[in-house]
Amino acid sequence: MEPTLPSRLAAPVEAYLALLDRWNRTHALTSLEPEARFEELILDSAVLLPFLDRVPKGAAVVDFGTGMGIPAVVLALARPDLTVHAVDKAHKKIAFVRQVALELGLTNLRPSVGRAEALPPLGAALGVAKAVGTLELLLGWWQRHGLSGAPFLALKAGAEVPPAGWTAVSHPYHLPTRGDRQVVELRPA
Repeated sequence: MEPTLPSRLAAPVEAYLALLDRWNRTHALTSLEPEARFEELILDSAVLLPFLDRVPKGAAVVDFGTGMGIPAVVLALARPDLTVHAVDKAHKKIAFVRQVALELGLTNLRPSVGRAEALPPLGAALGVAKAVGTLELLLGWWQRHGLSGAPFLALKAGAEVPPAGWTAVSHPYHLPTRGDRQVVELRPA
């Protein structure tokens, strides 16, 4: 499984990266060097795009710990028919995601500042997270915000055993300079 970005997303992704560069100068959103951002942020998010084929039109997706809107922005760009909730507790990062939604015209991107466990249930058909917490923590949030039986996708660099009551399928992939990664697809057992 190799992550690729559809050509139709190239221009909006370029606009996103330019906005990130501009904001990062004054708000210190990321320590990633500009030349590493496409691979680490965009390509690493693009690996999730094939999973969106299983999400029904009009459904909701939630990204826990979205940070600078990753992978939420890429998912919202790829599927304008979905409502993509970008959740993070950092006010400055959610302010950035709001600006991204405004400047890129992403009316389907819903930034929410706060702790996942404190937000009202979102009723999402798919949950995602990149480099946030343990599977146990993420799945606790997912039980609150996901539809019954809906899958959760965790982007992980290393192996992690799922908590009791969950099954996991690993989908390995490779990033050119970042190495081997995996999408861990979790479902209730």
